[in-house]
Amino acid sequence: MTRVVKIGGRAQADPRLAASIHAAWKETPNALCIVHGGGDEITAMQTALGIKPVFIGGRRVTSQADLELLRMVLSGGVNKKLVNSLITEGVSAVGISGEDSALIGAEIIDSAKLGFAGKPVRIAPAIIRALLSAGFLPVISPVGYDLSSGTGGTLNVNGDDAAAAIAIALEAQELLLVADVQGVEDESGIVLSSIHVDFARDLIVQGVAAGGMAAKLESAEAALRGGVARVRICDVAGLADSERGTVITQAEGVVS
Repeated sequence: MTRVVKIGGRAQADPRLAASIHAAWKETPNALCIVHGGGDEITAMQTALGIKPVFIGGRRVTSQADLELLRMVLSGGVNKKLVNSLITEGVSAVGISGEDSALIGAEIIDSAKLGFAGKPVRIAPAIIRALLSAGFLPVISPVGYDLSSGTGGTLNVNGDDAAAAIAIALEAQELLLVADVQGVEDESGIVLSSIHVDFARDLIVQGVAAGGMAAKLESAEAALRGGVARVRICDVAGLADSERGTVITQAEGVVS
């Protein structure tokens, strides 16, 4: 069973993470792929440089000047730190970015609103399959290769969007979106064990699911539409517990 796991930036601070990924890798050897975020690290670097971060719908507005910073923080910093921790835990992890072999081919979403933020439109999974077949765990930084310019370049791709697109391309049985919360909460703050996509849209419209959670729900829906069998949003403990968190389904009438 192929699983794609997206690890949010804050979840990466959980001391259980490396051991949990190691256990998941042993459970499904050569069938696990990691995509990571790093939003807090990017925000911290922007703030240190006097740049005010701006988000729309959970996605970062990205100027051309931000792109090199993005590469440095995500692909050069966050990626290698996570890979290092996994190797220390005994996992043969290899860090790559969406630019490598044009793995994540992306196009600009809305240059007027989001600048150089991109959406994945073409995944080239050969490099992932090669690493998996050789016994390595791919750890992917969601920096995209710009297909829309005609001359290459970099685009900032939301990590959840990237993970969903990669899960579709790999025909994964599960997409796991790991965050610093236990799952999707209702208006009372209660974690829901399962919701269908229509209800998820309602949560976004009502503002109950906002920012990063709204982006996760949108990515979950995209993955399901693309054929991924199961999508779950959970915390780090959910890597070991398949019942933990919130399962997103396409079927109506599933809300609990």
